[in-house]
Amino acid sequence: MSLIDDRDVPPARAVEIASEERRRVAAGPRLSWASSQPFVRRGPGTRGEPGRGGRHGLEWREQQTTYQWSTVARDVLLCTVIPTVLLFVMHGFTLLQLGWGAAIGLVFVVMVGVERGYERANLGDGPLEFQAVLRGGVLTSATLALFAVGFDADVPRTVVFGALPLMMGALAVARHLNRRGLHRRRRDGEAMRRTLVVGDSAAIDRVVADLRAAPQHGYQIAGVCVPALAEPGPEVGVPVLGSLSDIPQVVVDGDFDVVIVAGSDLTGQALRRLSWALEQTGASLVVAPGLVEVFGPRVMLEPTAGLSLIHVRPAESRGPRVALKRLFDLGGAVVALVLLAPLLLAVAAVVRLTSPGPALFRQTRVGKEGSEFKMLKFRSMVVGAEAQQAGLHDHNQADGPLFKLDDDPRVTRVGRFLRKHSIDEFPQLINVLRGEMALVGPRPPLAHEVAQYGDAVGRRLLVKPGLTGLWQISGRADLPWKEAVKLDLRYVENWSIALDLMILWKTVNVVVSGRGGR
Repeated sequence: MSLIDDRDVPPARAVEIASEERRRVAAGPRLSWASSQPFVRRGPGTRGEPGRGGRHGLEWREQQTTYQWSTVARDVLLCTVIPTVLLFVMHGFTLLQLGWGAAIGLVFVVMVGVERGYERANLGDGPLEFQAVLRGGVLTSATLALFAVGFDADVPRTVVFGALPLMMGALAVARHLNRRGLHRRRRDGEAMRRTLVVGDSAAIDRVVADLRAAPQHGYQIAGVCVPALAEPGPEVGVPVLGSLSDIPQVVVDGDFDVVIVAGSDLTGQALRRLSWALEQTGASLVVAPGLVEVFGPRVMLEPTAGLSLIHVRPAESRGPRVALKRLFDLGGAVVALVLLAPLLLAVAAVVRLTSPGPALFRQTRVGKEGSEFKMLKFRSMVVGAEAQQAGLHDHNQADGPLFKLDDDPRVTRVGRFLRKHSIDEFPQLINVLRGEMALVGPRPPLAHEVAQYGDAVGRRLLVKPGLTGLWQISGRADLPWKEAVKLDLRYVENWSIALDLMILWKTVNVVVSGRGGR
């Protein structure tokens, strides 16, 4: 039986597609994906019973449910306790204050839910759950304001200006800690979704390589299905369990939780029927489009004429969002400079006293759209270090146009500590004030590095370089050139204020720990 046999397909096309499908060799019985039984039923207790799932599938679903409801319960507790305690401290213990605290806390939780902060797909993966907390707080403020105006109620200002920021911070911290715990478990091979990748060999190789490099996302690749069993299989060392015709049966027999479709062999009606078949197995369907490193607000799915069209907005280098980012950078730099002023003065004095030369080092870097500027750093090397680099080039440990030497003889004793904790970068807050840099962005390159850029790498110059960035929180000096470029381009394509906040949050941990410092 052909995979394509619905009445909504023109007869001539149905015959053509059926003929194509029959030419593919299947490892098992060929059943219609559009039927109510797209796989062979096994005995009791197996995943062959539609929608039940085997032992692994049930374990994963139970873990998902536990994580989801524990998040809801923790948020309810935090969001009711924080405003209630604050109201008690400010206004005394009364039933009115208790009622206000509980009501506002529950409204906050509901608003986070409205912003999809408790959906399983968002919990533990990506910045969406943190954005949900931020937007939930804004919606709660708006709701309280409308309530005060509409019912002439006296909403406690303590809640609006004190409790709401505390709740948002507490929820963000709690989710961060939960997420780190989940990612640690996944790196140890726990809480993983048993995953089947299907498509052509080249597409499978790309998807498997990327997912294996990021186990924190929870995809455990346990098998693949290819267009034809007679063709050479992928090179990723994952067993080929069948052809595309065998997918539903393979999912049932292999107890898979997720099916990822890569490449162009399954599209249109075939993909639609596969989704129907997987509904019977209890597995999720994920489609990996050829579009890479573009996500978030730039991607919008639009249903048109029965098609799912993916709209990709251009990367923004000008406009209102860029102006908002500039205000964010300006405010953050001013606050940071005021708070860090004593530390900056102390570091400058130590640098001057421990080695001859100025406290600050100025180096020409390339900024947005190729404009050059003088980047400031605390001097961590001896004076004249740049002139000595040519003699050390044979010992370079970095790839690409970068230069790295673990035991660089030019680095001073104080400079080694400053570099390890990125303290030498703090004067770049002045560059942020000047508008030459941003708080978050790609790594600021040297002119000779830019000269070696290809067309794709040159997109790093679409936005201002950053004091920190994805490269800073992902390994810093330990990153190979290609990985650093990949992270910079990912930021350029997908930057947002929410992403900046997440990177700044993670930068604090990296700076304190000294991980990846040179």
